[in-house]
Amino acid sequence: MSKPSKAGIETSADGGSYIPSSKRADGSTRKEIKVRPGYRPPEDIETYKNRSAEAWKNRGPGGVPGADPVASANDQGTAKSKNAKRREAARRKGEGKEGAADVLAAAMQKTNIADTEADRIKQNWRDPSKLQENEPASQESDPQKKIRNQLKKLKAVRELKEKRATGEKLSLDQIMKIGKEGELLRDLRKLGYDGPEVQALTTESSTTDST
Repeated sequence: MSKPSKAGIETSADGGSYIPSSKRADGSTRKEIKVRPGYRPPEDIETYKNRSAEAWKNRGPGGVPGADPVASANDQGTAKSKNAKRREAARRKGEGKEGAADVLAAAMQKTNIADTEADRIKQNWRDPSKLQENEPASQESDPQKKIRNQLKKLKAVRELKEKRATGEKLSLDQIMKIGKEGELLRDLRKLGYDGPEVQALTTESSTTDST
């Protein structure tokens, strides 16, 4: 018998070819297989090999035969550096596109929210019932603001009157401010305010008028 081929084919004494029986991993037996005459499996067919290609393939780290090793290494390093820079530039470009897309999406979302709010306000103005619902809040905030402003003016009037009582000479503008005390009191009462400041000044004004 001849030696088995790469595919495991053996030749018998009478010249026939066969693949001998063998055991599988699970313990079962694989039967002998007869091979037709003249058949050659791909494993036994020698392929053509280009010597130059094989030399290049098996050149190893030494580089190209006959070339300067240092120059070859530098060229390879430069090529790797360029490839790395290209990949980094492509990655940054992709991140830039994603970032721009995120910014655009956020801007569009804000625009949609603003448009929705504007539409809601327009609808409220068209609908009298909704318009009345929005009015109480503004009506409540405005009187409070007016009351605070009037109280500040009353405080200034009180300070001016105290200065006048101590004998300090007042300017014409300051005297005119004191003359507006009654008007300030009336405005506060119209706004529904009847705090201690109003009561104290009212009492003081009544006392001054009686004298």
